Amino acid sequence: MKKIKVGYLPLYIKLYDDSNPHTREPLVAYMNTLISMLEGNGLEVVRGDVCRIKPEFEEAVRMFNEADVDAVITQHLAYSPSLESIEALLKLKAEIIVLDTTPDYELISIAGYRSGISPNHGIHGVQDMCNLLKQRGRKYTICAGHAMHSEVIAETVGMCRAAAVAKAYHNARVGSVGGSFVGMGDFLVTPEHYEEKIGAKVCYMTPEVVERYVAAVTPEEIAEEIALDKERFTWEIKNEECYRAAVLSGLAVRKWAEDEKLTAATVNFLTLDTCGLPKMPFAECSKMLARGMGYAGEGDVLTAGLVGALRSVYYNTTFVEMFCPDWKEDVILLNHMGEANLNLAQWKPVLADVPFNYNSCGDTAAAYLCMRPGKAVYLNLAPMGEGFTLILTPVELLNEGLEFGAYRRAMQGWMKPCKPVKKFLKEFSMLGGTHHSAMVYDASLEELAAFGRMMGFDVEILA
Repeated sequence: MKKIKVGYLPLYIKLYDDSNPHTREPLVAYMNTLISMLEGNGLEVVRGDVCRIKPEFEEAVRMFNEADVDAVITQHLAYSPSLESIEALLKLKAEIIVLDTTPDYELISIAGYRSGISPNHGIHGVQDMCNLLKQRGRKYTICAGHAMHSEVIAETVGMCRAAAVAKAYHNARVGSVGGSFVGMGDFLVTPEHYEEKIGAKVCYMTPEVVERYVAAVTPEEIAEEIALDKERFTWEIKNEECYRAAVLSGLAVRKWAEDEKLTAATVNFLTLDTCGLPKMPFAECSKMLARGMGYAGEGDVLTAGLVGALRSVYYNTTFVEMFCPDWKEDVILLNHMGEANLNLAQWKPVLADVPFNYNSCGDTAAAYLCMRPGKAVYLNLAPMGEGFTLILTPVELLNEGLEFGAYRRAMQGWMKPCKPVKKFLKEFSMLGGTHHSAMVYDASLEELAAFGRMMGFDVEILA
């Protein structure tokens, strides 16, 4: 995963420099402390000069755009007239995160508090700027509080993570192997609509492309991949010939993904024979997720791109489907034929033969695992006419039901929703949730909701 890179834009007023140039010195010292705290939380910070007038703001924005930052954090060192900054801010390509903070924690209890007005009045500069942003229709996110006495720095870092996911989704390149699953309509979007509304682009692995990349895989590469598989999986392969053909298929897809600089991919298992791949590359689909790409099944470019954007920032992300309810225990089985993030396995994944009669490619091989227990956020992106709804809900993956060994023939986990299953399923489908989703372990619900708002999605939280 790449480090999140942000711009830091300090706002000030020229009037104060003209009247007393030393006024800004302690304010800059405080700003430097805040930047150090952000860097200590893992951000790479591109610093802008203290900006007061239009040309200075224009230069800072030009620098941030050229640096291709994931977000820009603004901090008002003092009041700053909004008409000096607004035109430049509207040219920012990145999300705007407003850090609304001041140096002093308390004023009213301190004798002579009037001396604290000058260094602590940046909040009405924030109000001036945000009003102009709102008037001009520019999205922004506010994080308010004292740096030493609240979670505002952690919140700001979280909003920068959300912005990085949004940027990754806008720039997604999703590969489609075999096209869409005929008749499956809930997550279906046209490439034109996908690019217009989200920014993601779809690349197709046509039969001609398949033929070229299958021919490019060498015996040495297959042998190397087999050796790696024997190390990273519990080995239960019996049909070596089918397995080698599956490895060949997976490596062909991998080479194509690398050349096309894909961030995600989807494979339609029904059409692989007409597409030209020798076998369904289940194991490679899971390896994609483990390496940092996105994936979704059945030709679902929408969810694949979402998973890829999330995976670029959140390590513990996977593609999931709700399969079956256990009404008595109030849990839901997450299941899929053979695609999940291998990093989330509770035990060492099993690599085994797969009887496969869905197309003329025949039997193949796949990795199987059971998802580790833990807290997670379940995300579903649902097309809604011209727009999209992002459904978010906190869930828990349980350490139950594993003794029956179902994980040896599927990617599975037992999910405990935040409310009784009958109520959860009703509300999920009343919101129009699709049957393909993403799931992120150990993530902040608010961060992921902020990502949705940054994308312009309607955000619905089931909690």
